[in-house]
Amino acid sequence: MKIPKSIKRYCKHCRKHTDQKVTQLKTGTKRGSLKRGSIQRAKKRGLGRGYGNKGRWGSKPTKPKRTGAKTSKKTYLRYTCKVCNKSSMTTFGIRTKKLEII
Repeated sequence: MKIPKSIKRYCKHCRKHTDQKVTQLKTGTKRGSLKRGSIQRAKKRGLGRGYGNKGRWGSKPTKPKRTGAKTSKKTYLRYTCKVCNKSSMTTFGIRTKKLEII
């Protein structure tokens, strides 16, 4: 997908349409502390308050069938106003294999 280097769009800080520079943001975040391993560890320590039997009695539910991974990552764009030099980001990512800013 090809996107121009500068786009004329609405700037919420200037409250008018201005020329804005387009840059691509890097995606990918660090893994959270309460992911699968640490949640299970907390449950074994007796800290996992909540609902259900906490895996003690009865049979376990069947695991859902996992589908394949997506073929492309989401890319986010940042628009920087050339008048006030403030930035705004896209609220949702564009799913493309390759993004080219021309």
